[in-house]
Amino acid sequence: MGKNNKNIFLQFLTWRLRHISNQNFILILSVIIGFLAGMGAVVIKNAVHYIRAFLTNHIAHDLGHFVYFIFPVVGIGLAVLFMKYILKRWVGDGIPNVLYAISKKGGKLKAHNLYSSIVTTTLTVGFGGSVGLEGPTVATGAGIGSNIAKLFRFDYKETILLLGAAATAAMAAIFKAPITGVVYVLEILMLDLTLSSLIPLLLASITAVLTSFIFLGKDVLYAVNISYNLDFHQIPYFIILGILGGFLGLYYFKTYAGISYLFDKIKSWAVRLIVGGSILGGLLFLFPALYGEGYGPINMALHGNFSYLFSKTIFDSIGNHTVITVFLLFLIIILLKVVTLTLTFRAGGIGGVFAPTLFVGANLGLAFGLFINHYLGTDYNVTIFALLGMAATISSVLHGPLTAIFLIAEITNGYGLFIPLMIVAAFSYFTIQLFEKYSIYTYQLAEKGELTTHNKDEAVLKMLEIRKHLETNFITTTKDETLGNLIKKIEESKRNLFPVVDSDGTFSGVVILDDVRKIMFKPDLYNKVKVKDIMTTLDDNSIVEITRDTMEDAVNKFIATKNYNLPVLQNGKYLGFVSRANILTSYRKLIRHLTKE
Repeated sequence: MGKNNKNIFLQFLTWRLRHISNQNFILILSVIIGFLAGMGAVVIKNAVHYIRAFLTNHIAHDLGHFVYFIFPVVGIGLAVLFMKYILKRWVGDGIPNVLYAISKKGGKLKAHNLYSSIVTTTLTVGFGGSVGLEGPTVATGAGIGSNIAKLFRFDYKETILLLGAAATAAMAAIFKAPITGVVYVLEILMLDLTLSSLIPLLLASITAVLTSFIFLGKDVLYAVNISYNLDFHQIPYFIILGILGGFLGLYYFKTYAGISYLFDKIKSWAVRLIVGGSILGGLLFLFPALYGEGYGPINMALHGNFSYLFSKTIFDSIGNHTVITVFLLFLIIILLKVVTLTLTFRAGGIGGVFAPTLFVGANLGLAFGLFINHYLGTDYNVTIFALLGMAATISSVLHGPLTAIFLIAEITNGYGLFIPLMIVAAFSYFTIQLFEKYSIYTYQLAEKGELTTHNKDEAVLKMLEIRKHLETNFITTTKDETLGNLIKKIEESKRNLFPVVDSDGTFSGVVILDDVRKIMFKPDLYNKVKVKDIMTTLDDNSIVEITRDTMEDAVNKFIATKNYNLPVLQNGKYLGFVSRANILTSYRKLIRHLTKE
């Protein structure tokens, strides 16, 4: 920003602070953010569409079907080269990246997030990478919100609010589902927002949806209109489908984690690209339905059309027999989609897991509907089961039952399926919770101790710094100092603890005033007793090592020892003390600040 522009901007900030309150200004910014995040969704969606159309309709048509084997390596390779040599940093997975920023960086995302996910995701998915667009779109939106907050110098609470508004807008724009956008952010990102904070989210959401309508038309992503009346005879099937969705979510998670573990052992990015991209290309060559985010096959599945299973595959000449169809849906499309998703990520591609999760769910529901109709003699609408399958997998894989319910309700243009959706989402979520505490978004951060968005107490403690709570008005003593000299220091001190510190600053222990009282009035001992005779040595549970311990560790040590003060060391050197009372006071103040209306 030039000097003149900077001065103009500073003048605007001054004028804004005088005439527009933070609350009203955030409402204005929410509309602007909603538009920008909506445009981000439009750009990603169109860019991927044009690249995919060009490759499949022209390149593949002219050169032959074998190019599906090559496409993923080229696309992911270009994305990796962009990150390595142009961006010079790794973009990271969309939602985990946002969760990390909220947990560890105060909601601050670097400026490259405004465009990096767009470029890398477009290359990855456009060339066939088997991942979705939702995560990177939300990451782009979050980058918009975070950088606008940085521009206007907002504090943590306001930064998180604008980040949340942008993420809401991005999700709402993709599906043209404004309520789902809000629910998604509250449930998946676990932002602890107050009631008044919902207004900016709603404004951003509806603005993004209108932007999406203007630039992408009124057609929704998954065009399904369902008129449904609850049939009590179907409830057992809904429960079974929900449980199947939970177990599929567990398979999803374990497969993703297992393949990721194997690829983490490969240190060379080039080897990961070649190995992962080649296997992915081979699977796409055999089963083209796995290409990209799966938007086309999902829509076909929702209308009971499963021809995508056979088109351009080795099963093309067999025919659409129910047994073969169910087999392909269960054992190939459902199970392999998770494999191709993980290969795309581990080969170096950038994308999201939301669309693949919908893909797996739609095929699960379709397979289940076809199975019971064929083998149990029912005549149910398989579209309903495809929709419920989508809800089941969103609930289990992403740990988002409410997101699942409202998304499917909104894309079907009504709430006729509300009760079946609640049944399926609840049983799916209950099933996955029996086996896996974290979602596919959060498990890696949780393993590293970097996930605080799902725990308010932990999040607040992360914001408190031990150094800022150091108390240094303690008079130190040495091990060889006499009791007489210590008595003089006691007369000068207002504290009842005296840290014992060597000449080089090494901490040895503490003298507690209560331990001195019984001998402090015996002058004959003043030159005979030394500090080392009456000091108390402390173990690691009673010491805070600032290079190792967090504020949460310090609080746990206060609880374990029941002490009111703990010495703070840096590599064994004495720095000061932290007190339980001061930390509790700071904690309460920060809680009030973050939750006030």
